Amino acid sequence: MQEQKKRILQSLRLPFQFMVIMWGVFLVEAFANFDFGAYGVFPREFFGLRGVLFAPLIHDDFKHLISNSAPVFVLSFIIMYFYRRVAVRSVFMIYLLTGFAVWLFARKVFHIGASGVVYGMLSFVFWSGIFRRSLKSIILALIVTVLYSGYLGGILPNQPGISWESHLLGALVGIFTAYWYKEEIEADDKPQPPSWEGESHEASYFLDRDVFEKTKAEREFGENIP
Repeated sequence: MQEQKKRILQSLRLPFQFMVIMWGVFLVEAFANFDFGAYGVFPREFFGLRGVLFAPLIHDDFKHLISNSAPVFVLSFIIMYFYRRVAVRSVFMIYLLTGFAVWLFARKVFHIGASGVVYGMLSFVFWSGIFRRSLKSIILALIVTVLYSGYLGGILPNQPGISWESHLLGALVGIFTAYWYKEEIEADDKPQPPSWEGESHEASYFLDRDVFEKTKAEREFGENIP
């Protein structure tokens, strides 16, 4: 029980830190009357590369922040708890590659918000179930499908005020990340040997293995026949 509690607390650390930074940036922007929008990703311009680091932390308004906060927290916790071996590497790969893909391929406007990272983590959890095919990963894929099935429409183009490119590219990065780490199986996903493996098989037979190779006298009196 103590070990389980420790694992939960460790898995909550990164999601909590992500929330603190996101909300901190928004509060500074709101109360200090700053506008961090220019620190978003601006595709194919050198200055726009800074958005790869900063864009997921910047949100347009309170509604935008709220809509991203819950899925970021839940999905990052799922990854940290159930995919501990690759969790930190996966989250940072999704974070950085999504921003860089937006810089390469998206429209020339400022792209801000953590929704691309959300789609990346969502895609990672789902496709890990497809690639790994363990019972745990399949169940997690089904859970996120039920919880976030409405996100599918977010990858469709021509949505005013929405960076659908971030959503689509984040989802593709999530697939790539799930495939990249599919061979790094968690300890609890490894097949366990049968419970009887390693036990003496001789003791489990009703008759001695050489019973039919002995003569009647040997079977009745043993091998030391006078």
